[in-house]
Amino acid sequence: MNALRASLIFLLTLTPLFAQDSKSLAARVQRLEDVQEIQGVLLDYGRFLDARDFAAYSRLFAKDGEWVGGFGTVQGPAAIQAFMEKNITGPNRGNTFHILTNFKIDVHGDTATAWSRWTFVTPGPDKKPAISQAGRYDDTFVRENGHWKFKRRTASNDIPVPDPAPAK
Repeated sequence: MNALRASLIFLLTLTPLFAQDSKSLAARVQRLEDVQEIQGVLLDYGRFLDARDFAAYSRLFAKDGEWVGGFGTVQGPAAIQAFMEKNITGPNRGNTFHILTNFKIDVHGDTATAWSRWTFVTPGPDKKPAISQAGRYDDTFVRENGHWKFKRRTASNDIPVPDPAPAK
C-alpha cells in the first residue's frame, strides 16, 4: 500500500510538468503551422504575380493591407488589385518569373514579420534565362479571420542599383 501511495504522490508531482510540456508542445506546433502558412502566402504572392492573377494576389492582403514599391504605395485589396492591373497589363507573354528565397519569418502571436529575397528572370538575348532585377521584401503580417495576410509589404530593388537621389 505504501508503494502505491508513493507512486501516486510521485505521479501527482509530475502532472504540472506534463501539462507544461503539452502547452509548450502546442505552442511550438502552432508556431510551425503559422510559419508554414506564411511561407505559403509568400510563395502564392509570386505565383499570382507571375500569372497576373491580381484578384487572387490582392486577397493576400489584409483589409487595410499596404503594398509599397517602385510603382508607389497603395492600401486595401481592391485598390491593390486595380493598381497592379494598371501598372502590369496583359498576360505574361514574355515568359518571365520571380524566384523567391531566403525566408526569415518571426511569429509573435497574431502578428509576424518576414524578410526575403526576390529575383526577376527574363529571357536574355540568347533566349536563356537572365536575371533582370533582384531585391528584397520587408513584410508585416496579421492574422485576419484565422488566416495570415500581408499588413504591409515593402518591395525594394537592389539590382540594378538605383540611381542616387539628385543633390539639392
